[in-house]
Amino acid sequence: MQVHLNEDERIDQLYSKGIQIIQSKTVFSFSLDAVFLADFVRTTQHKTKQIVDMCAGNGAVGLFLSEKTGAHITMVEIQTRLADMARRSIELNDLTQQISVVNDDLKNASQYISKDSVDIVACNPPYFVNYQTSEKNPNQYLAIARHEIATNLNEIVSSSAGLLKMNAKLFMVYRPDRLTDLMTALRNHRLEPKRLQFVRPRITEDANMVLVEAIKDGKPNGLNVNRDIITYDGDDYTDEVKKMLYGTNR
Repeated sequence: MQVHLNEDERIDQLYSKGIQIIQSKTVFSFSLDAVFLADFVRTTQHKTKQIVDMCAGNGAVGLFLSEKTGAHITMVEIQTRLADMARRSIELNDLTQQISVVNDDLKNASQYISKDSVDIVACNPPYFVNYQTSEKNPNQYLAIARHEIATNLNEIVSSSAGLLKMNAKLFMVYRPDRLTDLMTALRNHRLEPKRLQFVRPRITEDANMVLVEAIKDGKPNGLNVNRDIITYDGDDYTDEVKKMLYGTNR
């Protein structure tokens, strides 16, 4: 299907999923954290019926999830330009029957999606606290994507918890240096962390990402820490990451 592209836009492909996505380096491009998050999400074929992609950006996570589930996916994105890119990517992949976009503040998500109705929330949020002294990207699109300007961790977790059914799951990718903040926010909103996986650039380097799965009203404790994902073997992707990106380890 053909869709309109703005002058600064291009179409990229995640070959492992057969998904095409509209990107723009002047506005927003997905990175490995979106790929890792979509791979980390666990769906149940018959039980998973409603998924929300919170802080959706240009729709990468929701689009990647569409390949592993028949559930309806709702993307929630506050920035109008990014929401428009997501909509056009949905059309590009002929997924309009499965995926819809809400262009609004995530605090208002319950106006579009019934509370206690969602099976999975996936979220790739802004990572950085918006301190007055924080050095931010002069590009407002990128600044909002990276810093807590339009939302913050507590709002994200609170909104996610409100949408989720009992025993439904939140999946997030975050920064290890804010893992304590995340764990505290999860428990404060009735979400119990159950699975955690660190991502390290190379086997000798410290983690630069962490993936977390939490269950609404889950029993306390019982956290399972998966083996680390290693992104690079020298200057090349590891076989595990190649498989996520290309569907093969070659």
